[in-house]
Amino acid sequence: MNKRSILMIAALNGAICISLGAIAAHFLKEKIPSENLSVFDTGVKYQFYQTFALVVVAFMIEKDPSKYLKYTSVLFTTGIILFSFSLYFLSLRPLLGINNDEMKWVGAITPIGGISHIVGWLLIFVSAYKKRI
Repeated sequence: MNKRSILMIAALNGAICISLGAIAAHFLKEKIPSENLSVFDTGVKYQFYQTFALVVVAFMIEKDPSKYLKYTSVLFTTGIILFSFSLYFLSLRPLLGINNDEMKWVGAITPIGGISHIVGWLLIFVSAYKKRI
């Protein structure tokens, strides 16, 4: 990915984060149990963290177009989808009328997203180490 595409993904993610945070604050707090709302909020927080990280990576790529940073942007985007969106789904099951035992396998996706985030951060480290910046 290049700087422009990463910034576009980050901008869309930022808009999604703000929208989902507003939905949680104004609509979901009365519709789902508080423990589910907490899970939803965790998804929003981590999506926001990785959105900011994507912006930083976009500008780092401009200075150092290494394969490590390109992989990082893919890993962060993948992590957002797998981690945050699986949490959104899991927390919204009561509202969607899905039994807690149904679609339980979605919870197994969440750690894969978290690992994607971690590996992305480690690739930033590798990129900085190799470039000595």
